[in-house]
Amino acid sequence: MNKAGIAYDNYYACEINKDAVAVTQANYPDTKQLGNVKELNGYKLPKIDLLMGGSPCQDLSRANASGKGIEGARSGLFWEYARILKETNPTYFILENVIMQRQWTEIISTELAVEPIEINSNLVSCQNRRRLYWTNISGITQPLDKGIVLRDILLDDSYKNFTDERITKTKKLTKNYVKWDISGKGYYSQQDRAYFKDGKICTLPKTRGSNKLNIVVDYDKDIYRRSRPIEVERYQNVPDNYTDVENLSPNKRISLLGDGWTVDVIAHLLNKRLSLLCPT
Repeated sequence: MNKAGIAYDNYYACEINKDAVAVTQANYPDTKQLGNVKELNGYKLPKIDLLMGGSPCQDLSRANASGKGIEGARSGLFWEYARILKETNPTYFILENVIMQRQWTEIISTELAVEPIEINSNLVSCQNRRRLYWTNISGITQPLDKGIVLRDILLDDSYKNFTDERITKTKKLTKNYVKWDISGKGYYSQQDRAYFKDGKICTLPKTRGSNKLNIVVDYDKDIYRRSRPIEVERYQNVPDNYTDVENLSPNKRISLLGDGWTVDVIAHLLNKRLSLLCPT
């Protein structure tokens, strides 16, 4: 909202992750934390102009689908969003989630009475992150491609370098990254990759992200490194050191970022609203 130039009087949040709350309050101390969304009565809130949310993706994600989809214990929190939407009747709303099976997309679209727009964060950042956005803000188009690659935002290569002779023996080259098979089991896990600086990083993971966002330092000498938390913040267009609060570990900081949104995509959606309110 800051990037889109939209002012607000009150900002409410439903969050139960204490680390996420700590980061929010450190950066925006006036945020009113309302606790568990399941216990929220939307009828008791004042007039809401904008409702934003996104339920957990684990039951919906095609990569980790449990088969339960929108009825799963985690992704089923969508129904709390739908409930609050009805109770608050906001002027505008935005819901975000992963690319999922068509049957779940259709259920969400029917409930919200709008079709989603797919936007890849790689248009406004150096991270590949395909996501669906449901909104009643009309006329949304794709963001302009800023052409950002890793090299544009990375710091120097002094952070957590590593190498391994097993990498040298098993590495394979792809268009965007080099992969290897340290386990010897014949498959290449997400942590067994390193991305080239002239390309994009992968989608930020929700868990154990500190060893899954590797950068190629020297391909010929098999030298690689981890991503700094501040670099991961930049992958999501988050301000530098935004998550550096209360001595959070690098892994916790990166996990929080993997759980979040790409800031410039949301600003792009809201910029359309701003143009409707303040036409030039």
